[in-house]
Amino acid sequence: MRLTGKTAIVTGGASGFGAGIVRRFTANGARVMIADVNGTGARDLADQMGDHAISRQVDVSDKAQVDAMAQAAIEAWGHVDIMVNNAGITHMPAPLEDVDDADFDRVFNVNMRSVYLTARALVPHMKQRGTGAFLNIASTAGVSPRPRLNWYNASKGWMITATRTMAVELAPSGIRVNAVNPVAGETPLLKSFMGEDTPEMRARFLSTIPLGRFSQPDDIGNAALYLCSDEASMVTGVCMEVDGGRCI
Repeated sequence: MRLTGKTAIVTGGASGFGAGIVRRFTANGARVMIADVNGTGARDLADQMGDHAISRQVDVSDKAQVDAMAQAAIEAWGHVDIMVNNAGITHMPAPLEDVDDADFDRVFNVNMRSVYLTARALVPHMKQRGTGAFLNIASTAGVSPRPRLNWYNASKGWMITATRTMAVELAPSGIRVNAVNPVAGETPLLKSFMGEDTPEMRARFLSTIPLGRFSQPDDIGNAALYLCSDEASMVTGVCMEVDGGRCI
């Protein structure tokens, strides 16, 4: 019960890595708001978690919705201890000059603007309390980029830098900021990363991962649990690869 008494918001929490984080957090005593653009999925998972979870439908790129999400969590629990920026999107693999404006804007708004908005919504609250933790789910794509995912790679590199600069600035206020860099995982985005989900394409991706498997939601949930717990009270500004050796 490493998060007993803690409260958390997990964006993109209805599926994939987000759902893995929700399950690990609730199993360890946290109360969690599952925030997702898929309101039905968020409600269904919250129902499975019982009294440990509530749900909220939210577009993380919309300031009014993010502000309302943060306020709803504070009203429900009195405070928010942990903010997990997990919601993410990619464009389909393509030459960088062929990614259109709409796809670029979606990647920018969901992967980058959302971190800015949750920080604006919750940093003042955490500063007032003198404690808090942000966890950003970045990617190995921000460390070791793949061709044809250029603007997605760039958005995750931005998230890694944002994590480090937030950590430096917020440390004196008692707020820790870390990131997890997963390798491609068994999530709804896997097909988008690969372009097509075929045995041949999976084998090609797996050949770049020394441990020989994709990351699973539980892998990311376990890393998130540590980084957001008091066991990591001396850890901030870390961008932890959970990648089976992909970035070595």
